[in-house]
Amino acid sequence: MRRGAPQDQELVGSGAPGRGSRSAPAPSGPVVPVLVFPPDLVFRADQRSGPRQLLTLYNPTGAVLRFRVLCTAPAKYTVFDAEGYVKPQSCIDIVIRHVAPNPSHYDVQDRFRIELSEEGTEGRVVGRKDITSVLRAPAYPPELQGQPEPAPQPGPPSWTAPPSAQHFPENPRPQLATSSFLLFLLMGIVSVAFLLLPLQDELGSQLPPVLHVSLGQKLVAAYVLGLLTMVFLRI
Repeated sequence: MRRGAPQDQELVGSGAPGRGSRSAPAPSGPVVPVLVFPPDLVFRADQRSGPRQLLTLYNPTGAVLRFRVLCTAPAKYTVFDAEGYVKPQSCIDIVIRHVAPNPSHYDVQDRFRIELSEEGTEGRVVGRKDITSVLRAPAYPPELQGQPEPAPQPGPPSWTAPPSAQHFPENPRPQLATSSFLLFLLMGIVSVAFLLLPLQDELGSQLPPVLHVSLGQKLVAAYVLGLLTMVFLRI
């Protein structure tokens, strides 16, 4: 078959090879748009289930329409449900299979024609549309198809020395200066003395009233003594 179908080539049905009906005359009267998807058929020779495509036909009218699928090369295709009816405002799926995925058919364009007619055997044709079909070669050479990709061969293990550990000088424990130590010690003695003094409202104390302290002062002394204790424990 020559590349590309001639414009005046006869369109025959997709039944048995070599048999079929000629295309009906051009539609007269109102024309119904033929809505099909996809607009072109591209078959892949390396499809696992065989080269096939799904063609969806939609009926936008409010009446039942009869459809028929014609082809310029019926010996190369099998059309499931090549004729039938489409309900109003409904769609139907048509499976088309390429049965001759030979290298001589790669990139050769064929044509399918979808005809819509009124319901009944003698219904007039109200719409038609031609779509192209082409068979593409496999993406990989035939000798490489079906073969798993070679697994990478594990090489000899590469031994890499771990990075040398960096030694950081340890932080020395903080040391208090002699003056600070004496000051903290003096504050601790004062806090203990405050805690030992009697309260202001305590009776029976032999100390003069000036040495009596309040409860708040004792709480402050206890708080300062706790802080000093934490400082001494860290030394």
